[in-house]
Amino acid sequence: MKIRIRFSKWGPMKFVGHLDMMRYFQKAIRRAGIQIAYSAGYSPHQIMSFASPLGIGLTGEGEYFDIEVHSTMSSVEAVKALNQNMVDGVSVLSYRLLPDDAKNAMSIVAAADYRITFEDGYEASSFQKLTEWFLGQKEILFTKKTKKSQTETDLKPLLIKMEPQPTGLFLRAAAGSSANVKPIQVLEAMATSDCPEDIRPVRDRLSRMISQTPWAIHVHRLQLYADTGSEQAPVYTPLEELGEDIA
Repeated sequence: MKIRIRFSKWGPMKFVGHLDMMRYFQKAIRRAGIQIAYSAGYSPHQIMSFASPLGIGLTGEGEYFDIEVHSTMSSVEAVKALNQNMVDGVSVLSYRLLPDDAKNAMSIVAAADYRITFEDGYEASSFQKLTEWFLGQKEILFTKKTKKSQTETDLKPLLIKMEPQPTGLFLRAAAGSSANVKPIQVLEAMATSDCPEDIRPVRDRLSRMISQTPWAIHVHRLQLYADTGSEQAPVYTPLEELGEDIA
């Protein structure tokens, strides 16, 4: 049986990396009495696959991983058993049974929702004009630099939805192995854009924050989606909705 687990991550746990989170859940699952399946061979390991590892310093409430089990308790019992073995900063939100032919979460992630807030307090009105102008461009070029090379990407087709909120910005963007954009890349593109003169003070303030006080920018992932529609008409479905609760 295939199971999809949704969890949240916040507080000091945002500084724990993906590999340590995987080891953490491996131990928590054993302690919770979940009858997880193991791989075959000389070095068996728990069959576990994370949808999209959360970056260091980010928090989230739409985090997922899949496991395979030999037998299972109910969803309510499993969530309770797992949460009894959680530390402060991690909470299991759902435990759902997937169809036998379901693809693993990592392979189907298509989009993600983010809430971006700023510690020194932006108001929605200050971002409204900059966001509208930013999204109105024909293309949004971003240069991604690595130690060995740099590549230029058009972010415009990767931004599904973006709007100011009272405390910052809401962003829905492409995510997954085929196309992926990070919130900080969007902010950096905004902060270096050649915008009209009347909105440059907002752009410049954002630029200073990114370069001088990056710790004041908080990125919280709200949800991960699979695309259950077509290429012409995508339908973004939360990963947990592809399974069902176990009575």
